[in-house]
Amino acid sequence: MKAAVFHKIGDIRVENVEDPRIEQSEDIIVKVTSTAICGSDLHIYDGFFPQLKDQVMGHEFMGIVEETGSGVSKLKRGDRVVVPFPIACGHCYFCNQQLPVHCENSNTEHYGPQGDMTSGKGGGLFGYTDLYGAYAGGQAEYARVPFANFGPRVVPESMTDEQVLFLTDIFPTGWSAIDWAQLKGGETVAIFGSGPVGLMAQKAAWLQGAGRVIAVDPLAYRLDMARNVNHVETINSSEVDAVQAIYDMTQGRGADVCVDAVGMEADRSFLEKVKATVNFEKGTPKVMEDCFKAVRRGGTVTIVGVYGSTYDNFPVHRIFDKGITIRTGQAPVHRYIDHLISLVVSGQVTLNDIITHKLPLSAASDAYDIFKKKEDNCVKVVLKP
Repeated sequence: MKAAVFHKIGDIRVENVEDPRIEQSEDIIVKVTSTAICGSDLHIYDGFFPQLKDQVMGHEFMGIVEETGSGVSKLKRGDRVVVPFPIACGHCYFCNQQLPVHCENSNTEHYGPQGDMTSGKGGGLFGYTDLYGAYAGGQAEYARVPFANFGPRVVPESMTDEQVLFLTDIFPTGWSAIDWAQLKGGETVAIFGSGPVGLMAQKAAWLQGAGRVIAVDPLAYRLDMARNVNHVETINSSEVDAVQAIYDMTQGRGADVCVDAVGMEADRSFLEKVKATVNFEKGTPKVMEDCFKAVRRGGTVTIVGVYGSTYDNFPVHRIFDKGITIRTGQAPVHRYIDHLISLVVSGQVTLNDIITHKLPLSAASDAYDIFKKKEDNCVKVVLKP
């Protein structure tokens, strides 16, 4: 089959690879009909997460069930499904605690309680390095999906792929960022980053009762989309001090909730890059630190942008002094997905209004380049095998 294969930093090519096959009784094979490029894919593409072997990329995909293992009871050939990006068994301690991203059975080689940079990791993820299970991803014509009785969800035939594709990752991730803050209604929520996850967090904030939603981003075209599709207030962080702007908009107190939807690949200066190199750091925590500054005393910061490194001078003093509550991590997609499907089907939320590029899978190399460089006002790329 054809698949987008990572070879080394900056080198992803579409080429022929071996077809996936049933390996465990609860596996299914999905014929992929739509897949997307995620900002997290760039962490591998740019070398922020190490991957020494070739790997089929992609953790946002959906399609038609082509084949089922002997132990699959909840799906049949021909079912149309979306696939959560975490791989989870559904019956271990953490799955029973509704924490599927920490599944004890989906990452046999590198799983552990430590959470170190190169060992003791969480549960398996599709197309996300050997550290997270070495699973082939869904930027391909076919994909093997383990634990199919627990993960994939059947979606209505009346819905297009584009309407439901982002239930795989970015909408549940944006939803998590707001749900973790436990809004009571009327709060001011400032969301740093208006890429795909930030845009989804903006939608989720309105749905969960925010009184004001403020989008922060250094790119004007992404702020234009935030205003147009989500009707939020915006701050261009390349033109003004975003933290001071948030103070000015909130009577000097700061936002009730700040969301880091950027992570370690935020824009940074040459000197910041030198500091990171000297300290053996990957990327920068500057957006996280801005969230700690911009949130009000006693407020909440949620972090759904990805970090994979330790950082020098971490501002624990500010967190302590301000009494900040912090929630962070990968989204527990399985916990939320059924409710989120109902929101899409009932028309309470639209997800496909952030798509800017639809390309064939054969154009994946160019699509990665466009997405990384933010060319042609690119926000979200969907690939069609």
